Amino acid sequence: MSKKFLSAAALALPLALLLGGCASGGSDAGSTDGGSDEVVRIGVVGAGDPYWETYVDAAAEEGIEVELVDFTEYPQPNPALSAGEIDLNQFQHIIYLATYNVASDDDLQPIGSTAIYPLGLYSTQYESVDDIPEGSTVIVPDDDSNQARGLLILQAQGLVELKDGGSVFSTLADIEPGSKVTVEAIDAALTATSLPDVAAAIINNDFVEDAGLDFDDAIATDDPTDPSAQPYINIFAARAADADNPTYLKLVEIFQNTTAVTDGLQDASGGTAELVKTPVDELVASLADVEADIRANQ
Repeated sequence: MSKKFLSAAALALPLALLLGGCASGGSDAGSTDGGSDEVVRIGVVGAGDPYWETYVDAAAEEGIEVELVDFTEYPQPNPALSAGEIDLNQFQHIIYLATYNVASDDDLQPIGSTAIYPLGLYSTQYESVDDIPEGSTVIVPDDDSNQARGLLILQAQGLVELKDGGSVFSTLADIEPGSKVTVEAIDAALTATSLPDVAAAIINNDFVEDAGLDFDDAIATDDPTDPSAQPYINIFAARAADADNPTYLKLVEIFQNTTAVTDGLQDASGGTAELVKTPVDELVASLADVEADIRANQ
């Protein structure tokens, strides 16, 4: 099946996006040498991916015991982190975190980068975007950041037209009348399993293989290597009070610099991930800019 990539303009990200709460929960992982007698609990979505076991083993070799806490839905790990139920999470990109912080009046912070993943459009009925009939239904994730990103993909493929050209804040309400398809939004975890009932669906990487799909099955994606995709960098997040915790920062380094982990991540993404080691100050600056843009657009 063909795979179509978006141009930089198609993402329509504002230039501003490119600039780059309490005690630490159940862990006291603060030793300066990277070791700790306590368990560091990291919330993820998709702990079954083999590279996570590799990562836990790599951390143990450095004297850090990691416990993975697996969540089934994206809205769960950030509140758990805020409440101190976990110490870190690693599942989201900058825009998702910014949306959460603004909506929840929270201050979770990025402490390290992992990768940018493309977002794909999949269909079990049609082999190309051009085959999708007029008036058919396409679904996108219902969380704000991934919904907007999915809508930009649909616009780039000529399936919808968005008000004012679209942006990272676009919603279903911004779809112009007369667009080729009807768009509905559902929980990201359900988009793949809903494919038999719709013409196509935007599906996050976490759920592609779980639904029996291959990454090469995507009939359209955006391009994670494009500089304008920087706000979609996936990150480790911590409470603001823990942003400088040396053990947590060491865990980021272990993830980024353990070849077996990064190779495993690539395998889990079907070779689609763009690995990045963006400086933390750039991640923090990007988060602040996105949060400011979100507030300005409320």
